[in-house]
Amino acid sequence: MATTDQAATATPLKKTALNATHRALKAKMVDFGGWDMPVEYPGDGGGLIAEHVAVRTGVGLFDVSHMGEIQFRGPAALAAVQRITMNDAAKLQDGQAHYSALLTPQGTFVDDILVHRLGANDYLLVVNAGTKDKDYAWIRQHLGGQPGIHISDYSSYYSQLALQGPRALETLAKLTKVDLAAIKNYWFTWGTVAGVPNVLIARTGYSGEDGFEVYIPADEATTVKMWEAMLEAGAEFGIRPCGLGARNTLRLEAGMSLYGHEISEEINVFEAGLSRWLKLDKGDFIGREALLEVQAAGGPARKLVGLEMVERGIGRDGYAVFSLEGEAIGQITSGSPAPFLKTNIALALVPTAVAEAGSDVLVDVRGNRVRAKQTPIPFYKRAKK
Repeated sequence: MATTDQAATATPLKKTALNATHRALKAKMVDFGGWDMPVEYPGDGGGLIAEHVAVRTGVGLFDVSHMGEIQFRGPAALAAVQRITMNDAAKLQDGQAHYSALLTPQGTFVDDILVHRLGANDYLLVVNAGTKDKDYAWIRQHLGGQPGIHISDYSSYYSQLALQGPRALETLAKLTKVDLAAIKNYWFTWGTVAGVPNVLIARTGYSGEDGFEVYIPADEATTVKMWEAMLEAGAEFGIRPCGLGARNTLRLEAGMSLYGHEISEEINVFEAGLSRWLKLDKGDFIGREALLEVQAAGGPARKLVGLEMVERGIGRDGYAVFSLEGEAIGQITSGSPAPFLKTNIALALVPTAVAEAGSDVLVDVRGNRVRAKQTPIPFYKRAKK
């Protein structure tokens, strides 16, 4: 228990502009990276499973305003982005975004990010909430003082809402005249939404479904107006407000990485299975030399694999993984029931030889070793239209 002095000096949780709205909806709130955030909305037959299924079959609405936004502006902006990220931002066109990462000199992760090209000398980096301050300090450390670039933390200026699911486009189309169908995956545009002008509308997300993330001014009145308009527009499609719990199970079914789990300062790009977004041929960037050395040595010693439990039990984050012979070989990075697939799944780091053999493993579930089979990542893929 904290002492009175400790309680008095504790840092208060940060709140999004929708905090009072979440509480009015009786959301279960948790401390997430220093933010007071909804994990689920259990009322009215809701909860995590209902929210998850709504996104897979209809549409769900997430408050992701805790995410960080860092902007690079100036004639040296592209060179700076290239220096500190692993993907090739030179290939982006105006209005295009891509997945990337900030890497340590060892080729491990400072954070995974989205890079948006707003213009030839203008890039917006969206970073994780719990690592935003660390990311900004790291960026300033490596780029601070460089001529031709202004680096600004605009996180407090934006609220970000995510509409995700197969009915997301139909929902958002009720609120804007923007041709949403013309926005390709990982592209964005600007427009008026629900009467709010100059909204950045991006066809991105973290659920494995089609969807849009919209960036609006962070004041409470504007944010609440947008939230309520989206819920009203999606009512006919069974829209649900969704919390961090469903966000996590959705991204796990879709095989998407989470900082502190599948990616960290102890896991390199090859181990995490994210080399698809690693562009070693683009020129020098932080972490490149270390990753070239891993490549020259024959590749990583361990790899991320998908597991499906074939015996009763749930492989939770941090649980130990054993070979069938009983040798400790790795651990679960993320694991939970998969509400839509109706099975128990996990991601795990295991030796490369085990990953390539595709052999079954045992997961220590509270003292019981439960058999699991390797299965391709992602566990779930949405149907192509």
